[in-house]
Amino acid sequence: MPRDDEIWDYVDRKSAEFIGLSDRVWGTPELCYTEERSAAEHTRALEQQGFRVTRDAGGIPTAVIGEAGEGGPVVGILGEYDALPGLSQEAGVPEPRPLPGNGNGHGCGHNLLGAGSLLAATAVKDYLAAKGIPGRVRYYGCPAEEGGAAKGFLVRAGVFADVDVAVSWHPSSFAGVTDAASLANTRIDFTFHGRSAHAAGAPHLGRSALDAVELMSVGVNYLREHMVDSARVHSAILDSGGIAPNVVQARARVRYLIRTATLAELGPLVERVRKVAQGAALMTGTTVEERVLGAVSNLLANSPLEKEMQNTFDRLGPPPFDEEDRAIAALFQATMDREDIATQYRRAGLEPQYDKVLCDFIVPAGSRGEGGAGSTDVGDVSWVVPTVQAHGATWTIGTPGHSWQVTGQGKTEHAKKGMVHAAKAMASTALAALTDATLREEAAGDLAERTERTPYVSPLPPGAEPPLDMSR
Repeated sequence: MPRDDEIWDYVDRKSAEFIGLSDRVWGTPELCYTEERSAAEHTRALEQQGFRVTRDAGGIPTAVIGEAGEGGPVVGILGEYDALPGLSQEAGVPEPRPLPGNGNGHGCGHNLLGAGSLLAATAVKDYLAAKGIPGRVRYYGCPAEEGGAAKGFLVRAGVFADVDVAVSWHPSSFAGVTDAASLANTRIDFTFHGRSAHAAGAPHLGRSALDAVELMSVGVNYLREHMVDSARVHSAILDSGGIAPNVVQARARVRYLIRTATLAELGPLVERVRKVAQGAALMTGTTVEERVLGAVSNLLANSPLEKEMQNTFDRLGPPPFDEEDRAIAALFQATMDREDIATQYRRAGLEPQYDKVLCDFIVPAGSRGEGGAGSTDVGDVSWVVPTVQAHGATWTIGTPGHSWQVTGQGKTEHAKKGMVHAAKAMASTALAALTDATLREEAAGDLAERTERTPYVSPLPPGAEPPLDMSR
């Protein structure tokens, strides 16, 4: 078996280059499916490191794959680089201070995510070449995790068909193995079409699309009492029909995000929401059309891979934060309250420790979080490839996801140390999967057992295509 400290040395040798990549992507925050500059940066890094590059992977212009090595098994390391709207923030400043520009920001840390994953893949590539070990490491540069379900489309396109094991990570407040808990979801735009009219002179001639949007909201809210407790339904009005209240709105559009704990629960709830939309159209004399933008599966755990990664983290120990890191982190933590901090600990299955600003431990094996979960398109990969994910301690404890505080910490030294630390855990786990046939067999068996009764069926409807225009 390879020694951990050797592969960790390979990570350290290239860390400065990929910290630079993370900083560059932080400086060009791009939304779902518009990540042209970020994808170009990752493509350039892949070429510089000697990977064999596939552009437009799965027919998606901002998806890129890099492969290295020959023969043997294949391990995929997953990266992301999309940003979020409305979360622009000046780097290192612990108070809200958006930068000039489009308002986008890396409020989920995907600048770190993509760079850290590519760092891990590069270390494995270099190690395989130096030791003459057969096997292939493949970096997947994945766009549009934030609502675009790109990995689901990539799974459907078959780009993971020959992968033996997949490894990923996500920035967080804590370091350790990710609890495989996420929500399946479907994202749908409902567009209502009515008839415009003078709202005072001839209101009886109008058929308000905005009324239909509002009635749909009422109907969905009544539906909440009759959903399973773990389900979540959110909405955003994208087009209210205009700014003139004296014109009956002839067109209005609302986006719904429907989430459930499992794929089995998702389809029935989506159909109920559709019926509410149809009822709203019937009540208002309008018509409704829908467009499914994306859909993702819930994450599946993989016990053998999680055990392997946990052992790696336990040997690695916590990130090497110093007093200067803690001083900066404390300034950000001061913008949060005790409930923010307690929520982070509860979601990690830990008792709150209010005297800590940065993670100085590894989350113990078996920790199971309490409270809500988000969604990720890594879920679809986990149904077809044995998959394991790490959490990397890149934010001060208590930092809410999707916040200006995440963006503000995206270029701090503690974020970079947390990224490199996570890359070491991923590289070691990936190398173990490449060199240990028993681990691969056990991981494959675990996945087969979990999917035996409920085989994977993509939640994407037939004919759905990547919504390349959804952020434009």
